Amino acid sequence: MNLGNQVEWALHCLSVLASAPEGKFVPAQVLSEFHRIPKEYLSKALQELAKAGIVEGKLGPKGGYRLARPADRITFLDVVEAVEGDARSFHCTEIRRNIPATPKTLPEGPCVIASVMYRAESAWRAVLRETTIADIHAQLNETVSPKVLEKSTAWLLKQLG
Repeated sequence: MNLGNQVEWALHCLSVLASAPEGKFVPAQVLSEFHRIPKEYLSKALQELAKAGIVEGKLGPKGGYRLARPADRITFLDVVEAVEGDARSFHCTEIRRNIPATPKTLPEGPCVIASVMYRAESAWRAVLRETTIADIHAQLNETVSPKVLEKSTAWLLKQLG
């Protein structure tokens, strides 16, 4: 599985939105500056999150983005599927049918390789489905130094006025 940068950016930005003052919209420009990532590409990810109902966007001078639902109801899988789509990462092309054997001798159903890949993807999706933005937000509060958190929060609040 090879996910694009926008998934990482979206997850980090959602963590910031989870810590923003209630009711405040955070402009894409502020999120971009906070993480030092390109605003144009981040904006595309934020628009996809808005389409999926993960964030709410607002235009205008006091516009930006905020969480559309509580952080404990936004899973990593929600974010991945909003940004990257929900298509399977492995597609069996049935090359086993190309071997010099009669197709009638091959077992029915997916090949053993596809079965393993589908199980792996199911496990991966299960972990993403059970991990929420609230979970990582809590972990960040435990693993990042209080000084860094204070500075980051102060910077964000200053930007929001």
